[in-house]
Amino acid sequence: MMIKSKITRRLGAYFFIALTVFALVVAVVFTILFQQQSIDAHRDVVARYASSLARVLSGSTTNSSANGMGMSMGMGSGGYGAYVRFIGEVSNTDIWIVDRNGRLSEGTSAHGMMTGQVNVSAVPAEATNVMANALRGSATSENAKENFLAKPEIVVGAPIATQGSVVGAVIMRSQVDGVNAAVGRSLMLLALSMLIAMMAALLLTVPLSYSFTRPLSKMKETAVSLADNDYEARAQVVQNDEIGELGHTLDILAQRLDEASRESEQLDQMRRDFIVNISHELRTPVTVMRGSLQALSDGVVSDPEKVKDYHREMLSEAKHLERLVNDLLELSRLQNAQFNIEKETINLKDVVQDAVRSATRLAHNHQVTLDVSLDDLSSFEGDYDRLRQMILTVLDNAIKFTPQGSTVSISAHGHELSVSDEGPGIDEEELPQIFERFYKTRSAENFSGTGLGLAIASEIAQRHDIEIIASNRESGGAKFTFVFPDKIT
Repeated sequence: MMIKSKITRRLGAYFFIALTVFALVVAVVFTILFQQQSIDAHRDVVARYASSLARVLSGSTTNSSANGMGMSMGMGSGGYGAYVRFIGEVSNTDIWIVDRNGRLSEGTSAHGMMTGQVNVSAVPAEATNVMANALRGSATSENAKENFLAKPEIVVGAPIATQGSVVGAVIMRSQVDGVNAAVGRSLMLLALSMLIAMMAALLLTVPLSYSFTRPLSKMKETAVSLADNDYEARAQVVQNDEIGELGHTLDILAQRLDEASRESEQLDQMRRDFIVNISHELRTPVTVMRGSLQALSDGVVSDPEKVKDYHREMLSEAKHLERLVNDLLELSRLQNAQFNIEKETINLKDVVQDAVRSATRLAHNHQVTLDVSLDDLSSFEGDYDRLRQMILTVLDNAIKFTPQGSTVSISAHGHELSVSDEGPGIDEEELPQIFERFYKTRSAENFSGTGLGLAIASEIAQRHDIEIIASNRESGGAKFTFVFPDKIT
């Protein structure tokens, strides 16, 4: 729960900070855009007033004198002067009308007062550029104040033209009222919305964080269980995201640890069984040899024939012990992953025939016939001597368990090589253990064996990716099948 609490608080803090930054950015962007849009809209209105007034004044100067005082006609208390005052009051602007020399026209309304002819310096300084552009024939406008917090003002200029010539200009200045107030109200609404959003976020943080951290908590519990050697624990997180992938990876790790644990237990059991078996197998010949030597040494046996019998028995036990040690060394080398088998392209048919020739003497001594059919075998990548040893081990077992006058068949069909005998077969309960070390069937024919031959044959088959299968024939007898990989050519 501690990790979930920490993550929940952290997610809530991150969400609060992100929401605050977002609100501030929105507020700043909104203020700038709203203010600029309001100024632009007001500028368009003032510009239309200035253009309309300029068109009217252009008509008043059509028949006026060409000197600089021609624009004062009709600009008294009545006529166009009244119209100018009306436009100033309606638009809430200050209006200056200048001639083409930049002098104020008589009767101009400036700041709500009627003035006489004044110098150009009476035109506000912020309107200088606008007036210059208007006298050149270009309608233009400028912001009078650039301070972000000050009330914005705009200055608009429109040329007065008669018969294609600029005779003066209309200058209008206006404050953009209500912008800051509207921005302030909008910011208050935005702050209220942000406050409500933050409260909703705080209320949703706990359930959302819980749903987010729940798979993390399950993975933590699984990891703790794995640390306590409970390899059956699973997170079982089903999500189509990185957390789901992490949970799936953790479950794979748990599965592999479980498999490794089971394999380790099996290896430990095999090691214990091996020690027990090897102790038994070694103790018997050593005990026999020690007893015989003790009897000979103590003079218990003096008859020459009995002495020879003791010597023959010790020689037999010594040979059995030698064979056992050699088989153990051979099996140990094959089970070592670092022990390399030298493979080359060989004719599998030649290997089988070589093994058959070596088994012929044993078959003759047991009065067993060998029936060989190898038409389907060709080439294979493997170790010639190891493969010969594998096949010969199975052949020797088949001959040993086949009654006199019977037949052992060796045949090949596609990727399979089979060795069949006509003996008693293998008990069904013994089939799963037939390739284990020191396992010997309960028969008199197998009494003198070491129990390592088929284990060695199985290891050779595994090193060559060959599947070896032990089974019983329907007609009686055992059958060993070698299934070679597809790389047989």
